[in-house]
Amino acid sequence: MDSSSLQTGRRPVLALLLAFLGLFALDGLLFRTPFYPSILQMDSSTGVFELTLRREQQAQTLNGDNLVVTLGDSRFAYSPKLANQLTTQTGYVFRHAGVAGTDVRSWYYMLRDLDPTSRRYRAIVFGVTDYDDEDEFFTPDDDIRALHYVIARLRWSDVPGFALSFHSVKVQWEALRGASLKGIVYQSDLLAFLSKPQERIRRVRIEHRDFDQWTYDYLETTRSMAGLQIDWKAWKVTFPAGLDQDQQDTVNRDLMRAPAPQTGRVAAFRRAWYGRILDRYRGSPTKIIFVRLPRAPIPRPDGLVRKKSATIREFASLPNVLLCDEHAFDSLEHPELFRDALHLNRAGIARFSPMLAEDISRMLGSAAR
Repeated sequence: MDSSSLQTGRRPVLALLLAFLGLFALDGLLFRTPFYPSILQMDSSTGVFELTLRREQQAQTLNGDNLVVTLGDSRFAYSPKLANQLTTQTGYVFRHAGVAGTDVRSWYYMLRDLDPTSRRYRAIVFGVTDYDDEDEFFTPDDDIRALHYVIARLRWSDVPGFALSFHSVKVQWEALRGASLKGIVYQSDLLAFLSKPQERIRRVRIEHRDFDQWTYDYLETTRSMAGLQIDWKAWKVTFPAGLDQDQQDTVNRDLMRAPAPQTGRVAAFRRAWYGRILDRYRGSPTKIIFVRLPRAPIPRPDGLVRKKSATIREFASLPNVLLCDEHAFDSLEHPELFRDALHLNRAGIARFSPMLAEDISRMLGSAAR
């Protein structure tokens, strides 16, 4: 093969390589700078995650050193506003950095950028459903929603580890592709922005201005599960008149579900991601506190599943990790205090919030004193 033929054969390869480099450069220019995350629509997964992070970063400049931040999914339903009505008594200011639908994988990235020194908070409180590890048919280690929550937080150095943290090869590839080319994840949001850019910018300004007040003053619904009855021996549920379909569906899906095989995947997922958080705070004065949340309007029987491990109980042996009494909020597990099978209603939140503030301040010692 002569030199001219060799050069001709190399040209398509070089063109393809340059095209890929150009694609990654354009993706980085658009989506790996602070600009695009600042104009995300609030009702997207990434948008609400970024607004929450931004809100809590601003809150750090407005409050003192006795800050307690809480993280959890939608089940960690409490009101920082009600908890902070006890600040004169406890000395602590409570802030909530949890986002509905997230798990500890997302919380790791939230905390990494919210608290880069690992020393800003007096305590970080995680709300969990159980101190023991119970596998369900839903597997958190393959929950690709995490990609959409944390995409703006992912650095190039995060891409391999983040992708490999998922369980199945199919989801690993989806995470690798999306984390490498962020435009894939932002595609629908970008198209919506391009269709009405001025309207998006107008809304974003309002959201950035008012998000803190909206969330701080938020009032949960007053609807309840009052009248719900479950006979666990007969495995029979009786719904009171007036419950809507969503309320009934949550009972059938989340309480009346059959036990799943215990594979150990939840335990491995918890050890991996809580372990990374605990490593960041090793040697820090910040305390890590786990709280078992109110479980349900009528909790499932404790002996229904034989749980093989208790990762969070194991963490309690570390010097800066504390476990709240797992029965501290059992008194809230009544139908009239829940809006569905998983979430407290307004009355439940009104009781839970000061109880949480008092318990955490007792564990830390009153800052007021």
